[in-house]
Amino acid sequence: MNIGLTGGIATGKSTIAKLLEQRGSILIDLDKVAREVVEPGQPSLAAIAGRFGPQVLNEDGTLDRKRLGSIIFADPAERKALESITHPAIRAVMKERMAYHESHTPDKLVVVDVPLLYESGLESYFEQIMVVYVPRGAQLERLASRDKLTYEEARKRLDAQMDIEDKKLRADILIDNSGTPERTEEQIERFWREKGLG
Repeated sequence: MNIGLTGGIATGKSTIAKLLEQRGSILIDLDKVAREVVEPGQPSLAAIAGRFGPQVLNEDGTLDRKRLGSIIFADPAERKALESITHPAIRAVMKERMAYHESHTPDKLVVVDVPLLYESGLESYFEQIMVVYVPRGAQLERLASRDKLTYEEARKRLDAQMDIEDKKLRADILIDNSGTPERTEEQIERFWREKGLG
């Protein structure tokens, strides 16, 4: 079985991914894959430098994420341009890894952590979708604090994603991560039991 794991920025997806991994599931983290496809020597990095200019590269040839972030979060057209370069490469790696685990470890739950699952139209790849939820106000607080952003910068980043309330309505499995860690873990435990995973 596979599930797509999503939520909004700063809702606690990585906490949930860890809890699922601790119970024996296999994690494919698309944030990690997204970093892999823009490493020096990868075609995506060359395409990004070609599109956004050499100023988005550090002196050592790696991607200057902060500089690129300031461009794409300020302009939706620029964000779309970046996505058109990176998303096909990320999707190809995701499909390859999912197929591998399906054939080599069919008894394991495969969890694919996809930050922009709905925004990227990836629902059809998964048997079910788990959404990690916290209300937008809490999301804004967590993001500003975690990434040391002003509220305005944090709001821009939240506005670049589908609203968390819309994601909540579309979830097959909803994990409300706005309470205590114990309450969150109880929900994961219930999901694990209901699916007969152990």
